[in-house]
Amino acid sequence: MNYPKTPKMVAHTPRKRFGQNFLHDTHVIQQIVDAIGLNKNDNLLEIGPGLGALTEPMLAQVLTMTAVELDRDLASRLKLHIGANSHNRLTVINDNALAVDFALLADKIGQGAFRVVGNLPYNISTPILFHLLNYSHVIADMHFMLQKEVVQRITADVGTKAYGRLSVIVQYYCRSDYLLTVPPSAFNPPPKVTSAVFRLEPYTTKPLIADDEAWLALVVRECFNHRRKTLRAIFKTNALLPTLNDKDFEQINIDPTARPETLSVAQFVALSNGSQYKLPKSS
Repeated sequence: MNYPKTPKMVAHTPRKRFGQNFLHDTHVIQQIVDAIGLNKNDNLLEIGPGLGALTEPMLAQVLTMTAVELDRDLASRLKLHIGANSHNRLTVINDNALAVDFALLADKIGQGAFRVVGNLPYNISTPILFHLLNYSHVIADMHFMLQKEVVQRITADVGTKAYGRLSVIVQYYCRSDYLLTVPPSAFNPPPKVTSAVFRLEPYTTKPLIADDEAWLALVVRECFNHRRKTLRAIFKTNALLPTLNDKDFEQINIDPTARPETLSVAQFVALSNGSQYKLPKSS
C-alpha cells in the first residue's frame, strides 16, 4: 500500500498545552497501520488525530471512521482536508475524549464495538486510558502510542521493576502486548522521550472477577503508594484500608510479608475481595 507523504506542518504550530507532538515518519506510520490490521467494516475510532498522519492511511482501509480531536483548529483542518476528500466517510468530533460517553457514541453509530487508535498526549494519557477502560464493553481493541516507560509499565510482568498500579489495573481488564518502539525523531517537534506502540484487548469475559472494581482500584493504588512496605504493614497503618491480621491473610492465601510488586493480578483480586468484607459496616 502507498502511504501519504509526510504530513505537512503548514498553518499549525504545535501547542504545548495540548501536549502536541506530530508523527511524520512514514515508515513508522506504515508499521503502526500494519500492526493494527484493519478490516473494511471495522468501527474505527481515532483519539487525537492531530494532522491526520494515521487518519488518512487508516481511512483508506475502512468504510467509515470517527475521530475525536480537542484542538478546534485541527478538528476544522481534518474536516476540510480529509473529510471533504473522503466523501464524508470521516466524522470529526471536536471534544475532549475525557468528556465523551463512548457507550452512547457506539450506540449512535450502530456498527458494533470500537477499534480505538490514538497517539495520546503524554501529559493526560493515563486519565484517558482509565476513562476508556470504563467502556471496555464497547471496545474490541485499542492501539496507542505513549512514552516507552509508560508502555513498559502497562505490559510489565509481576515481579519486575516496571510492574505497578497501571500494570495491575490495565491487565485486569485487558490482554496487553508491546508492539514497537518509536524514536523521538519520528515526531515534530521531537519529544524528550522515546515512544512505543502497544495493543490492549479488553476481555469479553474477564478471567478474574473483583466483587467491587472500585475497591480493587483503591487497594491497588494504596498498596503501590507504599510499595516498599509489606502487605501486613500497609493494611495495618493505612487509614483507607481495613486492618488484616495474619489469619486474614492466610484465609486469602497471601503472604503478609510480601510486597506489592510480587502480587499477581489474580492475587490482587483475591486481596481486594477478601479485604472488602473487613470494612466496618455502615449503620
